[in-house]
Amino acid sequence: PVRPTDVFERDIQPCLAEVLGSALFIFVGCLSVIENTEGTGRLQPALAHGLALGIVIAILGEISGGHFNPAVSMSVFLIGGLNVFQLVAYILAQLCGGMIGAGLAKVDFSYIVKLTAVKLDLSHYAVVIQSKDAQIGPATLAEMVMTFFLTIVVCMGAVNRHTRSLLAPLCIGLTVTADILAGGAISGACMNPARAFGPAVVANYWSYHWIYWVGPMLGAMLTGSIVRLVLGDRRIRVLFK
Repeated sequence: PVRPTDVFERDIQPCLAEVLGSALFIFVGCLSVIENTEGTGRLQPALAHGLALGIVIAILGEISGGHFNPAVSMSVFLIGGLNVFQLVAYILAQLCGGMIGAGLAKVDFSYIVKLTAVKLDLSHYAVVIQSKDAQIGPATLAEMVMTFFLTIVVCMGAVNRHTRSLLAPLCIGLTVTADILAGGAISGACMNPARAFGPAVVANYWSYHWIYWVGPMLGAMLTGSIVRLVLGDRRIRVLFK
């Protein structure tokens, strides 16, 4: 017989971990952008996002796998690490966590405005494209390639048996840092639909929001295809088994 404890640990606890991890990661990420008023450029957000993600993966990864990103969940699903019901549950949990994290950041945002008496644009901490329509193509491509880099590190460093490493949380966090440093000026370097969705809901800012779903999901599908076809171990690979 199926025990309630088994159901909790298999279905409920991982989703709770995804909500918590996504909320903490996105809270820190949003605050790092709000607080970035000292001329540090992309360095402060890059380090904050990378460090926060590495930490939540290290402490919660054994419960849920430490995705905290719908694109990561999609790539893991494509290589056989999740079933479709888990995929949907994870994405919903991550979006809820994104809204919680962004909402908490908004509370602090309001405090900063009162404290400094400086008018700040709430959309500033949402991942947005600030320039003209000509940026849509490069931004979508950048999100796809940067998410491919992130998801290939996740799949090869944490899922694939022959290449996974205890250093995976550090490698994943450093990948996010590198991507933000490299591509922040092009698209905001989101690589995470939940990271875009939470602030978009809280700020009610939806301009070009679709880019932060299309780009990352394309990157995730590219990772899934490559790992499934050639890079995965025999358990994952469909060619040359």
